[in-house]
Amino acid sequence: MKATIWHNPRCSKSRAALAILEAAPGVEVEVVDYLKTPPSRTEIETVLAKAGVRPSEAVRKGEGVVKEIGLDMKDDKAVLDAMVEHPILIERAIVITDKGAVIARPPERVSEVL
Repeated sequence: MKATIWHNPRCSKSRAALAILEAAPGVEVEVVDYLKTPPSRTEIETVLAKAGVRPSEAVRKGEGVVKEIGLDMKDDKAVLDAMVEHPILIERAIVITDKGAVIARPPERVSEVL
């Protein structure tokens, strides 16, 4: 099985999710440092749809940029625009497999898509 993780190596929850993936037997892990290689708007929309979450449910609401840009969490288009422009806003980690996608918070949620 192949699993892709949108990963931030500076985040302990993201590191924990990656460790779970790496320990899972038969899982080939692709690590995407989404701050260095940000996903496109289409990729974000596709993954969020696969996870069954609205854009506002996948935003790091505590990031300073949320207040700086006056982000309206009720406006899905604005939230997606902000995620594309400021990838730091994308909640981490996100794990994607053929079985679906999940925001790995807590990291143990990874098992839902394995």
